[in-house]
Amino acid sequence: MPPIHPDLAEKGREIALARPQLVHICEACQGESVKWQGQCPHCGEWNTLSGPTIVGAGRATKPDRRNNALVPAASASTLTDAIHAVGTTAERLSSGIGELDRVLGGGLVPGSVTLLGGEPGIGKSTLLLQVAQAVGVKRPVLYVSGEESAGQIALRAQRLGGGYDNVQVATETDLESVLSLAHGGNEGGSPTLLIVDSIQTMSLASVPNAAGSVTQLRECTAALVRHAKTSGVAVLIAGHVTKDGAIAGPRMLEHLVDTVLYFERDAGSRFRRVRAAKNRFGAANELGFFLMQENGLREVRNPSAIFLARAPQAVIGSLVMVTRDGTRPLLVEVQALVDPSRLSGPRRIAQGIDAGRLAMVLAVLHRYAGTELQQHDVFANVVGGLEIDEPAWDLPVAIALASSLRDVALPPDLVVFGELGLTGEVRPVTFGEERIREAAKLGFRRALVPQENLPRIPVPGIEVQGVGRIDTALNAALGRAATVQSRNV
Repeated sequence: MPPIHPDLAEKGREIALARPQLVHICEACQGESVKWQGQCPHCGEWNTLSGPTIVGAGRATKPDRRNNALVPAASASTLTDAIHAVGTTAERLSSGIGELDRVLGGGLVPGSVTLLGGEPGIGKSTLLLQVAQAVGVKRPVLYVSGEESAGQIALRAQRLGGGYDNVQVATETDLESVLSLAHGGNEGGSPTLLIVDSIQTMSLASVPNAAGSVTQLRECTAALVRHAKTSGVAVLIAGHVTKDGAIAGPRMLEHLVDTVLYFERDAGSRFRRVRAAKNRFGAANELGFFLMQENGLREVRNPSAIFLARAPQAVIGSLVMVTRDGTRPLLVEVQALVDPSRLSGPRRIAQGIDAGRLAMVLAVLHRYAGTELQQHDVFANVVGGLEIDEPAWDLPVAIALASSLRDVALPPDLVVFGELGLTGEVRPVTFGEERIREAAKLGFRRALVPQENLPRIPVPGIEVQGVGRIDTALNAALGRAATVQSRNV
C-alpha cells in the first residue's frame, strides 16, 4: 500500500479535528478524555471528569504558545521602595481574641486571605462572628453566608451578645454579587474585613460546574485572592473538611491563600484548638486554645492547665514534661503503663507520640539501662489529646515506663524533658531555659534536663539537675522517688 501524501494526511487531520466531538473535561487539570472513567488519565485524580462537552473546530486552531513573546510588566519598583511603603501603611487588624491573634502572628494583615477549616459543629461560624463583632467596633465588616439565613445569624449574634452596628450581613451564594458588595455596593461602604462562610457554597456564573466542585472552589478562591490583593481588604474564608480532616477541595486552595488555620477538638471536650498549618505573616504550627461556652468561644490564657490533671500525690507511671507549642512552652502530662503480656506478640500502643520513636526508646532502655520490656505490653499516652511532634518527650516517657515497670511513684513537683540518642546519651533540646522558667512559674520545684540545657544563671524557685546518660537519668528520678516513697511508708 503506497504511503499517504503528507499534505493529504494533514488535511484529513484538520477535518477530523474540525468535526464536533464529545469529550469529558477534568475539573482538576482541564485535561480531555474521549470517554468517561473514574480516574483522570492525565493527573490521576478520581471522580473529576465532567461532561460530556461538545468541542468543535476550536481545538484545531489552538494558538502555538511556544512562539508567544513575553509581555513586559506594566510597572515595577525596587524592593526597597516596597519595604518603605509597607512599613508606613501596614497595620494588622486585631481579631479581638488574643489566642487567635497569636496564631495569626499578631492579627489580620490587610490584603491577606485566611482559610479556616474544621469539622461540622466545631464552632467556625461562631468564631467568625466573634471576629466580625470585634473588628466591627471601629471598622466596617461584611459577613457573607451561603449556608444560613439572616435570621439564623441574628440568633447566634443575640446569643453571643455585643453590638453589630458596623457589621453588614448578606446571604448570598453568587460570588459576583459578593464582590460587588465588597466594592462598596451596599449602604455600609467598602468593608475592611470580608468574611465568607463558606467557600464550598460560592459559585461563579462564568464557571459551568456546580458549587463545591473542584473548578468552582479554585476559581472562587482565586477571585477572592485577587480582590484582597487589589483592594487591601482582609478576607476570612470558612472551609469544610473531609473525613480525613483535610480542607475539602484541591490542595491548590492552601497554596493560593496566605494563611491556613485548622479548627480542632477532642471528642466530648469543650476545648478547641486553632492550629496554623501555613502562615506567610507569622510562625507556622502556632496553636491557640479556646473554651466553648454558651455565649461563644473564650480564650484559654493558661493552656497548660488543660493538660495538667495530676493528683497532688506521687503517681506511678505519670510525669510532666515541657513541650513547645509554636513559640511558647507548654506543660503536658505523659503517662505510661507496662503490663505483662498474655499474647505471643506484646502490644506497643502510643497516643499523642510517634509509635516508631517509642520503639526506639524501648530499645535504648533495654540496651543501656537494663530495662527488660520484651514480654510486656507498653502503653504511652499524652493527656488532653495533644500531639507532640518533637523529640523532647523521649526522656520523660522513658522514665515513666521505668516507673511503671518498677512500681515506683514519681514526685508531683518533678518536670522532665530531653531527647535520647541511639547510644544512650541524653541530648539537648531547643529553648531549654525557657522551658525551665515556665515550669518554675507553674510551681514545679525540680527539673531533670539534659546536661547541655543547664541554665547559665540559676532559675529562682526550681532545682535543676543535668544528666548525660539514660541510666543516670533513671537513677536520678527513680532512685530519689523510691527514697521518698519509702520514707512516706
